[in-house]
This record gives sequence, C-alpha cells and structure tokens, in this order.
Amino acid sequence: MLLETAVIVLGFVGLIWGADKFVLGASGLARNLGVPQLTIGLTIVAFGTSAPEIFSSAFSAWEGKPKLAIGNALGSNLFNIGLALGIAAMVRPLKPAESLIHKEIPALLLVTLAAGAMLSDLYVGFFDAIVLMLITAYFGYRLFRNPGRRKDGEIQQVEELPNWQAAAYLTLGLVLLILSAEALVYAASSVALALGVSTAVVGLTVIALGTSLPELAASITCVLKRHDDLAIGNIVGSNILNLLVVLPFPGLLSSGSIEKELFYRDFTSVLILTLLLSYFCYRSVKGNHRIGRFSGALFLLIYCGWFTVMVLQVQHTVGV
Repeated sequence: MLLETAVIVLGFVGLIWGADKFVLGASGLARNLGVPQLTIGLTIVAFGTSAPEIFSSAFSAWEGKPKLAIGNALGSNLFNIGLALGIAAMVRPLKPAESLIHKEIPALLLVTLAAGAMLSDLYVGFFDAIVLMLITAYFGYRLFRNPGRRKDGEIQQVEELPNWQAAAYLTLGLVLLILSAEALVYAASSVALALGVSTAVVGLTVIALGTSLPELAASITCVLKRHDDLAIGNIVGSNILNLLVVLPFPGLLSSGSIEKELFYRDFTSVLILTLLLSYFCYRSVKGNHRIGRFSGALFLLIYCGWFTVMVLQVQHTVGV
C-alpha cells in the first residue's frame, strides 16, 4: 500500500507538471505559427487544466476500468464547484461576466443534461460516446467560427519561445502526461482492490481530487488577482471539458454497465451544484449581486454532504 501511495503522489505531480509544460510548448508553437492569442487561451490553455482528468480517464478506459474514468469526471466536477469555487467565493465574493450567462452557462447546462441522459440507463456505450463527441464537434465549430470578444488582458500573454524549445516542452509534457496517467491508474486500482472498494469510489475521491488541483490553484490565483470572470470561467470550462472529452472514453474503449450510485448519488449531486451555480451567476448578472460567501459556503456544504453519504455507503458495502 505504501508503494501505491507513493506512485499516486508522483503520478499527480507528473500530471500537473506535465500539463504545465504541454501547455507552455503548445501555446509557444501556436504563437510562432500566428494562431490568435484568444484562440490559444480558449483551446490549448483551457485544455491544460483538464489534461490530468483527460489522460488519466483515457488510460482507465483503455485498461478496462470505465468506472474509474466516469468517477473521475463526476468527482472532478463536484470538486470544481463544491470545493474550488466554494473556497474561491469565500476568499472574496465573485462577480461573473455578463457573457457567461449567455454562452458558457447554457453550454454547461446542455452538456450536463446530455451526460445525465447518457448515464440514466446505467450503461455507457458506443452510441453515448458518439453523441458527446458530436456535441464536442459542434462547440468546437462555434468556437472557431465565432470566438467572441474579450477584454484586453483577460487571457495572459503567451511566453515567447523558439520553435525547438516549444517543441521540446510539448513532447516532454505529453510523455509525462501519458506515463503519469498510466502509473496513477495502476496504483489507484491496486488501492481499490486492497481496500475492497469500487474503482468508481477511488475515481470520485483520490483521482478526482488530485487531477483537479490545477483548477483549484487557478481559481484561487484568479480571485486574489481580482479576475472574477476567469475564476468562474475556468471552472465552467473545465466542467464542460470533463463531461464532453472524458466521458466518451469509456463508451469507445470499454462499454458496459455502471453502478447505480454513479447516477443516482454522484450525477444528481453534480446536477444540483451545476443548477445552483447557474442560478447564482444569473442572479449576479441580472441583479448586480456577487456570488458571495453564503453561496460559497452552500457549495462547500453540498460537497461535504455528498462526501459523507458516499463514505457511509462505502462503509456499509465493505462491512466496516
């Protein structure tokens, strides 16, 4: 167990550091090739914070552990709103951008409901994956066709790198992501087997928490720098990517039935938090309010309630 724990910690470090180098190299190459900064921010940089979830889930599905991948996606979304955004709002009340309720929030609601429909029959298959991939293609088309306008300075300047250095960072980051994801999945599966719990539970907790650390760090940093719209946008964008990009892997690579708790307990909690976030954003924009400390405390309370119920059910299952 000690060895597996050490591998999990090193896997998290490799995923996060690898994602950072991958984004640095990809954005540097894109800049040198003349890709607009806005497009870089909305695609490559946004992908970077979700890369740990994407790569770990892809390897989970590839190795025949779809519940670990699905648990990772749902657990990450719970963590992002319940903990990352909850803590951010308690540090300082947030004021979302008006465009959020016209574009990103409706997209998050649509994707969340689509994921719920996919999971509702307790089976994840090829057709489910294709539907989510079509939605991904649609959003990608809309993004490149009409990326919209943002304020100057909203997306950080991309570091200028020579092509060889950018390519080296890109390659190094990609290799680290792949190796770290494979090691993490192996160690997490071993821990689940040793504890007698489902791999879905490990995905919902340990893997989700570790792979969501970039979102937590980014949100707190944005709040401290008073970039409220980026703090919220980071969470919304990451949650959309988690559902659209992560969930198709189990359907494509390892179709099969899932535990009912993944839908009735975990997805329901994701839906509740997503609806609350949507309501608070709409109320903030239309009523000139902020997503304040009460909202942040409510997010945290719901997350803690979900976590408590899950732990109690796990203890009952393993007979503790």
